[in-house]
Amino acid sequence: MAKKVKFYAVWEGREKGVYDTWEDCQKQVIGFDGAKYKSFDTKEEATKALKGNYWQFIQQKEKEEKQIKMPIGNPDLNSVVVDAAWNTATGDMEYQGFYLKTKERLFLKGPFRHATNNIGEFLAIVHALALLHQKQSNLPIYSDSRTAISWVRAKKANTKLAEKEGNEEVFELIDRAEKWLQNNKYGNKILKWETEHWGENPADFGRK
Repeated sequence: MAKKVKFYAVWEGREKGVYDTWEDCQKQVIGFDGAKYKSFDTKEEATKALKGNYWQFIQQKEKEEKQIKMPIGNPDLNSVVVDAAWNTATGDMEYQGFYLKTKERLFLKGPFRHATNNIGEFLAIVHALALLHQKQSNLPIYSDSRTAISWVRAKKANTKLAEKEGNEEVFELIDRAEKWLQNNKYGNKILKWETEHWGENPADFGRK
């Protein structure tokens, strides 16, 4: 296996610069009092880092590493959690939402014919937003679908599903949801349900 190439940024040494080998870097820093240098996987990274302050770079890296190691924590119980289910055999979809703290079901919609799970997840989030908007509530909303969350933020369901006989209602709901997002402002945070850390989404239909 070929040895991985490293590049070295030298902020303080005999001569400041980016060096392609450890041997060249050593010549600048070994025996130099207060030498400041670091290795990088690419020359572009080393060059970019060298343009900044060494201590600012080190502090930023420490901050990033700390954020990576930080635990996920626990979900906010005072929230709404939503999910959708899609039947692979029939293509039917339904979705629901619960108040997380008490597990009280707030809504259940469907089944809708010839839809997709992502559409269900999208509609569930918007349904929860509209419901909370009516109640003048800023409770956060959890969904385990990154795709649906991105659609909501874009105010557009980027589905490739074709409209056909039997799923007209689904497309009517999508159109209503998109218009609601475009015409309303909300302060609710839309958060990712971290299944790996918290277990199954409480709004899951349990049909896996």
